[in-house]
Amino acid sequence: MKALVYHGPGERVWEEKPYPVIQQATDAIVRVTHTTICGTDLHILKGDVPTCEAGRTLGHEGVGVVESVGEGVGTIKVGDRVLISCISSCGRCDYCKRGIYAHCRDGGWILGHRIDGTQAEYVRIPHADNSLYQVPERLPSEAAVMLSDILPTGHEIGALNGEVGLGDTVAIVGAGPIGLAALLTARFYSPARIIAIDPDENRLAMARTLGATDTLSGDAVSSVMAMTDGEGVDVAMEAVGIPETFDTCQQIVRPGGHIANIGVHGTSVSLRLEDLWIKNVTVRTGLVNTNTIPVLMRFVEAGGVDAASLITHRLELADIEHAYDLFADAAQQRAIKMILTAA
Repeated sequence: MKALVYHGPGERVWEEKPYPVIQQATDAIVRVTHTTICGTDLHILKGDVPTCEAGRTLGHEGVGVVESVGEGVGTIKVGDRVLISCISSCGRCDYCKRGIYAHCRDGGWILGHRIDGTQAEYVRIPHADNSLYQVPERLPSEAAVMLSDILPTGHEIGALNGEVGLGDTVAIVGAGPIGLAALLTARFYSPARIIAIDPDENRLAMARTLGATDTLSGDAVSSVMAMTDGEGVDVAMEAVGIPETFDTCQQIVRPGGHIANIGVHGTSVSLRLEDLWIKNVTVRTGLVNTNTIPVLMRFVEAGGVDAASLITHRLELADIEHAYDLFADAAQQRAIKMILTAA
């Protein structure tokens, strides 16, 4: 089969690789029909994730059809169209029982990181009963792919960690795929104002289409403070993963507010504790647990949110190397989220 293989920082190749096989009784083999590229994949290629070793098939999102299952799999059947969660969970360990699937003792974020991932024609999924979700018949596969990672991440690590509430003012620093997913899911909680901040005017135009009440591309700190009469925002979401954007969040959050860090950081940031200690501010970080996938799936299926609106590019899976080039140049290519479809 063909797979997109990581060969060290800056190196990836679409190449032949052995077909995956059942290794544990709880495994399933899925034929991938739709997948995508995540900003985290770019972080891996930059060398920001040293735990990802050369030779790994990248990717942790997708929809496919179950080809085979281990004898311990009970709810997933051969022939099922399934959503692949970006997080693998055993459902039995102490972390899973607390709903913290991201830290499953035999799973977590392993697809495309510690084990071969979904940017391939076939993929092995551990703990299939807890890591795959049957896709409802009327839910298009393209929309379902958005439920693998970005929608639950925006919801859980953005809206929920930020404790977005009725009438709040929310600022989202970074209007890429994750920032836009955070925008979509923050709207569930009826904030009065959502300010999207990004230097890319194309992304800001998308943010306005998806419900941002305000957009900023210049001096975000002074502009936000002016817009909020010097108070700052109730919720500041960091959705980029660099020191500058985290620092912006620290400067614009109001007393009693919340900072929700969503971005993947490859370098240290400075914590302005000399300013924050007196402000009763909550700072929360997190890796998505995906435990809200079922409710989000029902919401997307019912038309409550147009998940497919985040898709800007559609290519064949065999063109994935070209897709990476486009995604790495997102500003010029006006790329938000890509769908790669197997022939």
